[in-house]
Order: sequence, then C-alpha cells, then structure tokens
Amino acid sequence: MAPPARPLLGIKPTTQDSSSVVEWTQAPKERVHRGPEHVNSYEAEWDMVNTVSFKKKPHTNGDTPSQRNGKSKWSFLFSLTDLKSIKQNKEGMGWSYLVFCLKDDVVLPALHFHQGDSKLLIESLEKYVVLCEAPQDKRILLVNCPNKSLSQSFENLLDEPAYGLIQKIKKDPYTATMVGFSKVTNYIFDSLRGSDPSTHQRPPSEMADFLSDAIPGLKINQQEEPGFEVITRIDLGERPVVQRREPVSLEEWTKNIDSEGRILNVDNMKQMIFRGGLSHALRKQVWKFLLGYFPWDSTKEERTQLQKQKTDEYFRMKLQWKSVSEEQEKRNSRLRDYRSLIEKDVNRTDRTNKFYEGQDNPGLILLHDILMTYCMYDFDLGYVQGMSDLLSPLLYVMENEVDAFWCFASYMDQMHQNFEEQMQGMKTQLIQLSTLLRLLDSGFCSYLESQDSGYLYFCFRWLLIRFKREFSFLDILRLWEVMWTELPCKNFHLLLCCAILESEKQQIMEKHYGFNEILKHINELSMKIDVEDVLCKAEAISLQMVKCKELPQAVCEILGLQDSEVTTPDSDTGEDEHVGLTACSTPAFQSNSLPVLAASGARDDSSTQISLSPDVSRLTPA
Repeated sequence: MAPPARPLLGIKPTTQDSSSVVEWTQAPKERVHRGPEHVNSYEAEWDMVNTVSFKKKPHTNGDTPSQRNGKSKWSFLFSLTDLKSIKQNKEGMGWSYLVFCLKDDVVLPALHFHQGDSKLLIESLEKYVVLCEAPQDKRILLVNCPNKSLSQSFENLLDEPAYGLIQKIKKDPYTATMVGFSKVTNYIFDSLRGSDPSTHQRPPSEMADFLSDAIPGLKINQQEEPGFEVITRIDLGERPVVQRREPVSLEEWTKNIDSEGRILNVDNMKQMIFRGGLSHALRKQVWKFLLGYFPWDSTKEERTQLQKQKTDEYFRMKLQWKSVSEEQEKRNSRLRDYRSLIEKDVNRTDRTNKFYEGQDNPGLILLHDILMTYCMYDFDLGYVQGMSDLLSPLLYVMENEVDAFWCFASYMDQMHQNFEEQMQGMKTQLIQLSTLLRLLDSGFCSYLESQDSGYLYFCFRWLLIRFKREFSFLDILRLWEVMWTELPCKNFHLLLCCAILESEKQQIMEKHYGFNEILKHINELSMKIDVEDVLCKAEAISLQMVKCKELPQAVCEILGLQDSEVTTPDSDTGEDEHVGLTACSTPAFQSNSLPVLAASGARDDSSTQISLSPDVSRLTPA
C-alpha cells in the first residue's frame, strides 16, 4: 500500500479574556487518545486532522466572537507539506509555545501551551515529518532536514568534504550516483532506519523519497497511484530473434551517392547502419550526417561552403575566450568555474586510447579548447561535468577541431536536457525506463522495488552520458552510431537499458541482491558488456513490443507509436472487455520477413538475410 498522506494541522482558539489568552480546541471526532494522564486535564490543545471540522464553543462572561460564525481570527490550518520550521520557547522562560513558519515564509501566530503539551505535539509531528535542530539556533526545528549521519557518510565515501549529496549529483552526476553509491554500506541504512528497532523495516518509498530530494521532481511510480497507468498482465507474445549484419562498407556507401554528392536512399542507409554500424573508415564522413551537421540532401559543394562558414564561426567564438585576460577572468566567476571544471574533466579523460595518451597530448589540449568554446556557444548551459565524455569519441573520429566542435554541438542539442540544472531530461528518461521495464518484467520490477531500487537510479550514468563509461572506446563508437539513426525510435537507448538489466536479472534475483549489491553489481558491469549482444536484444525487444496490440498508452508514447482503441483483458474475469484505454497499432517498423536471428550477437554473412524491407523505417508511423 502507498504510505498515508501527511495530515493537516488544524488549530482553533477560543478567547478566554480580554488579554487574548486562548485555549486550543477540536471537534470530538478528531481527538486523539493520549493516555490516562490526560483524562482529567483540560481539552486537548491541538490535534492532527485529516478533515477539518471545528467545535464551536459557547461564549461566557459576556465574550463575543471575534469573527462571524464563531471563527476566531487566530484560527489557522495548513498542510504539513508546507511546514518549513518550528520555533520553540527558550527553556525556563515562561509557558511553552511553538511558532510555525511555512515554506512561503508566512509566520503563524504563536501557540501557547498552558498544560505543557508542546512536546507531545512535536512527537506527533515527527510521525509525519523529519525534524532536526538548526545549527545556528537549537530552539528552531527544521522540517525534512537531511540526516546528518547519512550526509556525512556520503561525503566521506566521495572524499569531498563540505558538499552534500544533492550538490554532488548536480556537479558530477555519474560520479555521485555510481562511484559513491557503489560504496554504500549497511551503515547508511542504519542511519535511515534510526535506532528504534520498530523502524528497521524501511517503507518502500523511503529511498525513493531520498533520491527525489537529490533529483527534484523525480517521481517514479513505485505503487499503484492515481495518475499512473498500471501495466499488468499484458502478453507481449514471443520475442523474435534478430541478427546483426556486417558494418556498412565504403563500397556500399559510395553506391548511395549521386554525381553531385547527395546521399540516396537515406532511409535504407540508416537501416543498414542501425543493423551493422559503420566501418571505421566511413565514420569521419557519415557521423556528420547522422548528427545533423551535414544535411542528408546537401551536395558536395554545399557541404564545402558550410564547412567554411562554420570554421569562421568557430574561431570567432574561440577568440572570445582566448582574448579574456587573467584579470578579466577573475571578475567573471562563471567563466572561471567553467575552466576549472573542464580542466578537471579533461585530466581524467580515458587514456586507453592512444589519441589521448600523455599529459600534454594534443588531443587533450583540443578537448579543452573545444569545451571552452562551447561555453561561448551556449553560455547559459556552459560546461557541466560529463560533457567531455561525449566529446572525446567525436574528436577521436573527426581528427579535426572544427568538425568535432560542430558535431559535439549537434549532439548536445539532443542531450541538452540531461545537463540542465533541473535535470528534466534525466527525470523523464528514468520514468520512461521504469515504465518499459515494468511492461517487460513486472516481477523483476517488484523485486527491485522491494530492495529500494525500483526507481532505477543505478542507470543514471548510463542515461546521462549514453553508456560512455560502460563500453570500451571502440564499442561506444558502434553503439552511438546505431543510436544516432533514431531507429527504431528516438528512445532506443532505453531499450538498451532494458536489454542489459534483463541479462542481469537472473543473477540479481537468484543471489538475492539487496540495495548495496545491486549498485555494486551494476557498477562492475563497466567494460564487461557485449555491445553486439545488447544491440540484438534491444532490437528484439522493440520488435516484440511493436507486434503487441495491447500496449499501454504510456509505452506507445515512449516508442512513438500510433494510438487506437483496443481490447484489453478484464483483470478479474480474464474475459475481454472493450475499455476506453488507448494502445498502439502496428507501426511501419515491421519487416515482412524477420531475419533468422541469433540473439547471441552472431553476425549474418548471408546477403539474402541482410537485405532490408524498403518499408522498414522507425517506430513512428510513415
């Protein structure tokens, strides 16, 4: 069951005399049992309420209501989700009181507790919110403050003092989520549980809430809640077997160019690239088309003119930051911060490739210059750690500063949201991945949820930098060029995630991996994943989904499929019922004769089996 919603705190005073000393009352139905010691006391001074109904008390001694209908001007009501802090009286100074401050900085009237019940109210509040003393003033209790031992444990694990987890994720997401999380021990769980043995069973949403704080707005459905489409009991049918072909050769590429240099049969060429990738000799030329630097319908002459124009534009931007003096940079904190982050990232570039070997390697210098120039190109975004991972393969292939920059700028147009401060792109992708995985294997999703891992945060680095640190340098070249075809859909990278997780499901579940073990296991997959095998499985998953006529609307949207009225099985009787849900019709991505597949990633050398239907395009309808 989903955790109960936080209650409202309702307060209604009744004036006792002209000095406005008040007694806090409540309606009988909302009263809370507080034990025998309160039986003979005055009416309880406060209560937690889920619905608000106040008891109107008769006025005596000539008192008159201060407001119409008996409502006092001192009455107030607020949701605990809006509570920011609570100020207490100084111990030993008069009767106890509490002052509530809301998140919009509204300060409510002080509550005076003549019977000394303020501590009981605090204890009741702590059932619904986390309270801790403010470091500057122990009289102030902060609401939903970070757990000190938890934050300190993450800081120690990441060896970066004075920064909390949230700042780490914003500044260096893949390090914070993968390097740091992979070292988490049960000590952190003890911090989350607290010392009370009765709290040692973590609620299913606890770690999700923790990650939601780190990535604001991240809401992945861990329970069946309103507003989410629950994916259950959908038979996807048999998964087809697919087979990869050989990379596109120079001869195949040349045959698809006309006399003026235009690329012919673009859709067919993309399909060939999707199923086999490119021979390395072609990458420098073809990547410019795949990334949108060169238009597919441009002539050779038009591309030559475009390169001249882009060369001038690049060096003008480069001159902007090159001409900034040290004194000027000292007064420009953003540029100074960008340079510092770039130098840090460039220094940890993967040196396994000879192109980047050595501390003063020209490749590293070009990486630095291109990234600094990008800060001039998009000053609002500037530089965020992780971008260098996206650039290094591009520079390696292009072997040219200008071409590498414009290919990188085009790639960043696709990846921009991943690096924005609000991380909207990351939130969306994690939610979409959760939706796809639940459709494929709801049992595995349930297991992950039981281990506080249902929101798939361990895939964060995969998505952030498109698997750059999960595959070898050469394998990532193959993976990226396949994804850039946008076949069978723009979200093919999410199907790649599903394929990897599906491959690891058996080990995770059979060995009963918990939160720590799952993180460690996923982190250790780096450089051990077979790229061809994963591509085969991901394509097979896409074909399996496309053939299903009962896909939920959420999945249709992720895969870019059409909408149509469908028949879905009744959850109780098993009988078919026409319901008002939309699902997907069969899209254009469907070959009349599916290849004879080898899910192991084996290649098919038969020319008849690598031929592709001219109708095969992408998951979005033709």
